Amino acid sequence: MIRGMTAHGISPDRIQPEHFHYEEADGVATIRLNRPDRLNALTFDSYAELRDTFAALRTRDSVHSVLLIGSGRAFCSGGDVRDIIGRLFNVPDSTLVAFTRMTCDLIENMRLLEKPIVAGLNGLTCGAGAVMAAAADIRVAAKSAKIAFLFTQVGLCGADMGAAWLLPRIVGLGHASELLMTGDFITAERAGEIGLYNHVVEDDALEARAMELAQKLAKGPGMGLAVTKRMLNAEAHMSLRDAMQAEGWVQAECMKHPDYREAFEAFTEKREKDFGKNR
Repeated sequence: MIRGMTAHGISPDRIQPEHFHYEEADGVATIRLNRPDRLNALTFDSYAELRDTFAALRTRDSVHSVLLIGSGRAFCSGGDVRDIIGRLFNVPDSTLVAFTRMTCDLIENMRLLEKPIVAGLNGLTCGAGAVMAAAADIRVAAKSAKIAFLFTQVGLCGADMGAAWLLPRIVGLGHASELLMTGDFITAERAGEIGLYNHVVEDDALEARAMELAQKLAKGPGMGLAVTKRMLNAEAHMSLRDAMQAEGWVQAECMKHPDYREAFEAFTEKREKDFGKNR
């Protein structure tokens, strides 16, 4: 087994990763991929730490939203060619499966985190970086950014790390098929046109805009946002009747939460809502 691929877990009370930068402020956890000299390529260790960090954030009470961003000229260029790909030739099948399972666990943990994730995409975004972007809830990209789900370009299946589950739900089957089958790069403008990006901004405005969205979401109703993400994950697999039954039940539960009364009282008192006091 290659070091870093087994799950050790990270305590929600002590998130101190060694392979990317982590900080918190105003309810926002900023995860900054920080290997600019390697275009923020992932290693076995950074994959594992990202997987475990997103799991730990589920019960991190001080965090209400996440900003995922890169440093330097890239968001993330995927798995490191030398540190990962070159080391996975001529290894046992169990090692290959352990690696691919770990990469899928990272994406699953992002989707299971019932707190909003905003991805700020600068420069190059491809491979695993593209799937992490797709797993975020909102994507903000710099105008100069380009993205590719380039797995078929390296002889692999386009359905990697959940890409074939995520992309059709974001851009539709036709656009997803083209992106996953060709593996071609597209511009930020094109990604915005097909709905892959929520916002495309000037390069120097990227981080500020992404943080603005993360801060706005961090101030939102914690239960309401958590249930929204849970239902977005679940309802694609439900019949219309099952979805209506589920939404009727969860909305009734939300109406019993103090956030619902806070929104009403803030409206009647003509003041700003303060959902934070109910956490």
